[in-house]
Amino acid sequence: MGPGQAALLAGAGLIAGTVNTIAGAGSLLTFPALLGAGLAPLAANVTNCLGVIPGSVSGAYGLRAELRGQRQALVRWSVWVGAGSLAGAVLLLTLPGGAFNRIVPVLVGLAGLLVLAQPLIVRRIRDRAATSAATSPVVGAIGVYSGYFGAAQGVLLVGALGVLAPQPLRKVNAIKNILAVIGNGVAGLVYALLAPVNWTAVLLLAVGSACGGPIGAALAKRVPAGPLRVGIAAAALIVAVRLGLSAY
Repeated sequence: MGPGQAALLAGAGLIAGTVNTIAGAGSLLTFPALLGAGLAPLAANVTNCLGVIPGSVSGAYGLRAELRGQRQALVRWSVWVGAGSLAGAVLLLTLPGGAFNRIVPVLVGLAGLLVLAQPLIVRRIRDRAATSAATSPVVGAIGVYSGYFGAAQGVLLVGALGVLAPQPLRKVNAIKNILAVIGNGVAGLVYALLAPVNWTAVLLLAVGSACGGPIGAALAKRVPAGPLRVGIAAAALIVAVRLGLSAY
């Protein structure tokens, strides 16, 4: 890996750590960066999962004040998202290799559309007042998605928690960061043992994302989300088309 590719991955990690803390779609930036550095889609996916964990950890720490009074719910949802992520990681490693190459363009495209739709989903936070019994199974299902692919899992978590367990958005965002750490951590452990991880790329992403997490926590109440959302979604859709042309 040359210096230019290393700088690209570290920079993508920094931006992803910032974006993940604010909105939860940073992997839609790091995954294409890994592809651009020459990794195959499967290797890029498992490497990305491990590389963005430090950013989620540092972002969660920066928003820790928003987690007061959430311990019981966090423990319950962490179990569900961890179990789902384990199932997703097993699916990724046991399904035929070509299946991932064909599925991932669809997942990237859907993730991009979810980023665009996030405001519509989040608006429903104000319209609900009681925690739904469906929250834990839905969080578990998102965990399966996270373990299999993971890009935009934060968007899914914000949408699900906002509708099924409504709280102020800043609290939902803080919970999302914790659940992302659990989901990526469980899948990442499986990948570290069994998958073709590029550890140099993991290190570069990890350093960048760890630095980006606190930046995202500081900017969470200030950054204009609209332009950020549109840019991420556009990049995701471009990557989805490119991957789709290669796969099909």
